[in-house]
Parts: sequence; structure tokens; C-alpha cells
Amino acid sequence: MTYSSVAVIWNTLHERFYNMASSLPEEALGLRIGPASIGYMLRHNAEVEYLFSEWFFRRELPPGLEILTSRGPAAGRDRGEFADREGLLALLRASNHHVTEAMRELPDEAWHVPVDSPMGASTPLEAVSRLLYHTGLHAGQISLIQKHAQPAGQAM
Repeated sequence: MTYSSVAVIWNTLHERFYNMASSLPEEALGLRIGPASIGYMLRHNAEVEYLFSEWFFRRELPPGLEILTSRGPAAGRDRGEFADREGLLALLRASNHHVTEAMRELPDEAWHVPVDSPMGASTPLEAVSRLLYHTGLHAGQISLIQKHAQPAGQAM
């Protein structure tokens, strides 16, 4: 498995996720069903891409990046970062670039070698499949929230 094989799948999924995110109006970012808002999920998705880059591709986190969502929505609370549409879109672009470059730099022979991580051992190829699943899961949650959530202060 090489980067060129993975890139086609990754780029297709990430482009669809980014297009969905960029079509959201800023007022939708605060919608939620349960503790996680749409804005929180967008931030979380970008942070997971950064963390996987570090754990499975050995690419350091960018200086100054603060991981806000790793302990779940209750720990993240409602932060201004989750309501800043342009900031979230910029973070999604940056995290995609970061993980894409990490994948591009991985030698072909390393794609099938297990790497220890806080999640346990996985190969980089398995890690990409987890990222694909993770992104699709949150895209579905965001769609569900958009359909069924009420703006803050309104009864459901």
C-alpha cells in the first residue's frame, strides 16, 4: 500500500466532509442533540486528524495547537472556538494538509508495520481506515443534528 493508493480514498472523503462543513451557516454550529454541538464535532474531527498524524505517522503536532476535545464534550464545554465558522474551516483545512503530508512522507514499507499508540497498536493503513470511519460517523451525526435539533432555548 502506498500513499497514492490511500490518497484517492482519503481526498474524496475529506473533500465531501469539508464541503458539508463549509455549507453550514454559523448559527448551525451551536445546534446539538446531547452534549456535543456541530461546532464541537468539526473541531474534534480536525483534532483527531492531528493526533493520528502524531501517533501513527510520527508527525509532530503544530506548535501552539491546543487539543480541546480529547476528553469528550462535557470537558470541552461551550467554547468560542466551537462557534467560529471561519476558524473551524481553517482548522479543517490545516489538519487535512497535516495528515496528508504525514501520509505522503511515510515510506511504502511502513504502511503495514504496527505502531503503538494511546489507542493500542495499529498499522498506519488501519489508522487511515479508522479516520475514514470516524469522519463518516461525525458527518452522519451532523446531518442528524441539523434535521432534529432545535436552536438553544426552544423546546424540542
